[in-house]
Amino acid sequence: MASSWGEHVRITLFGESHGPQIGVVVEGLPPGEELDLGEVQAFLHRRAPGQTPWSTARRETDSFSIVSGFYQGRTTGTPLCAVLENRDARPGDYTQFARLPRPSHADYTGRVRYGGAGDPRGGGHFSGRLTAPLCAAGAICLQLLKRRGVAVFARLAQIGPVQDVPLDLARPDLEALGQLGLKDFPVVDDTRGAEMQAAIARARDQGDSLGGMVQAFVLGLPAGLGDPIFGGVESRAAAILFGIPAVKGVSFGAGFAVCARRGSENNDAFCLEEGRVRTKTNNDGGLNGGITNGMPVVVNVAIKPTPSIHLPQQTVDLEEVRETTLTATGRHDPCIVPRALPAVEAALAIAALDLLLGAHLGEKGES
Repeated sequence: MASSWGEHVRITLFGESHGPQIGVVVEGLPPGEELDLGEVQAFLHRRAPGQTPWSTARRETDSFSIVSGFYQGRTTGTPLCAVLENRDARPGDYTQFARLPRPSHADYTGRVRYGGAGDPRGGGHFSGRLTAPLCAAGAICLQLLKRRGVAVFARLAQIGPVQDVPLDLARPDLEALGQLGLKDFPVVDDTRGAEMQAAIARARDQGDSLGGMVQAFVLGLPAGLGDPIFGGVESRAAAILFGIPAVKGVSFGAGFAVCARRGSENNDAFCLEEGRVRTKTNNDGGLNGGITNGMPVVVNVAIKPTPSIHLPQQTVDLEEVRETTLTATGRHDPCIVPRALPAVEAALAIAALDLLLGAHLGEKGES
C-alpha cells in the first residue's frame, strides 16, 4: 500500500493535515519492549511547528496517545497505534487551492489521481503534517535501537548557500554528533548555524523560502545487513526517506561528489583496527553492494524550498481553464529543513530496526 512501508517493522500512516487526527500503525515490534513515552514526546517536540522564527505559525503540541499494542509500559507484539490530534487547523485558508493549484505542490496531481475526491486542505494526506506520526514511530524505534547499540544522528549540513563544517565520514566526532539533538538548530558549527538562520530570515522577509540538506549518521550497525540488487540498504532507506514531503534527493557517503573523482581517489581502502575490518575512508557511506560493511552509514537528504511562498506565482484556474496568478495564503515554513531533520532521523531509525529484525539480530542484548 502506498502509505505503508517496511518488511519486518511495518508502518502505516493515516490522516490529513486539517482532519481531526493523524496517526501511525506500527507492526512487527518485538513484545516486551519497555517504552519511555516522555522520550517519544520530546522527540516529537523537536519537529513540532510554531516554536521558532524559521517554522510555520501553526501551533500544534503534537501530544500523542497510544491506543493499542502497548500494555503496562511494554509493547505487546501486536500492532501499535499512535494517534495525534490536529488542534490548530484552519481549513478555510486552503479552499482556493482546489481550484488554483499551488506550484510544486500535490494540489494538481492529487486532484487528478483521486478524481477530486481527496481532502485538499493543507495538502491533505500529502502534507508534511504526516511526518509527525512518522516521528512517533521513529522515536519508538530509536529506543529499541539504543538497546542494540545503534544510534542515529543528523545535522543541518546546508541551508541555501550556507554549509556547515565538513565531518570525517569514516570517524565522525562522536561528541559533536551527540550534541546535535540538544540544539534548537542542529549544526556542528554554531557560527555557520547563525548564518543559516540569517539566510532564512532574509528569504522569509522577501516572501520567499529556502531549501537545504540534512546529513545523517547511523552508527553501530554490524556488517552484513541488507540484500543485493533491489533489497539493498540504499534502496530501502531511499524508499522511506522519499516518503517525507519535499525530499528531492537521497545520496550516500560522498554522494554526488564522486562524479568528479577517479577510482584511486574515491575507493575506501580496507584496514584493520583492533582486529576488525574497517575502511580508511567512507566515501561509499558504509555500504558495498547494498550491504553494510560496519562503517557509519552516512545519508545525505536534499530538501527543496517550501513551495508555499508569499510571492505571486503563475498557475491554472482548473474551473475556467485559463492561466492566472496565485499568491499563497496560510501558514508556512520559510525553510522546512530544520523540521524535516527529525523526520529523517525517524525514517532511518525505522529502516535500521527493520534491517536488524530481518537479520535475526533484533533480540535484546545481541549485536
